[in-house]
Amino acid sequence: MPELIAPDAAWHQAWREAHLEWGPGLHEDGFGLLPGDDVETPDGFMAWVRRLAADPGCTYRWIVEDGRVLGGIALRYGDHSAVPRAGHLGYGIRPSARRRGVAVWAVEAMLHEAYMLKMPRILAVCEAGNLASIRTLKAAGGVPEQSDDGGRVCRYWLSTAPSRESPATG
Repeated sequence: MPELIAPDAAWHQAWREAHLEWGPGLHEDGFGLLPGDDVETPDGFMAWVRRLAADPGCTYRWIVEDGRVLGGIALRYGDHSAVPRAGHLGYGIRPSARRRGVAVWAVEAMLHEAYMLKMPRILAVCEAGNLASIRTLKAAGGVPEQSDDGGRVCRYWLSTAPSRESPATG
């Protein structure tokens, strides 16, 4: 069973294995990677993990299971600068862990965290061609918002009202 954990430098090697599986670039949504982040060296990785922990408008969680990092998920709140463009929620699942329901599970767990932060609903945004994310957001109860951006992105609102026990707590 997967679990959500706060980013931790002790997971450097497991995180690097997931990162390598994705391939080059900063496309792992939910990890908060920036172009200048050094995630290869232990010191750079530790500095990145400290930066994530210090972000006042975002809760980062890694999705782990059996010593492997399966993905990452981020919940942005308050006046976080990324919310208007990217929504409150960003996530990514490594290719080998996809199609197992891990993303839906993680989204539902973060809905519980959003509820605890007194957020009645959250916005998730994905590219219009990202059918896996669209399926994930619908499965988690997402309701599409009409968009006037020419169909480039899909915007889904998700209620944080508890309808069942949080997946993160069993």
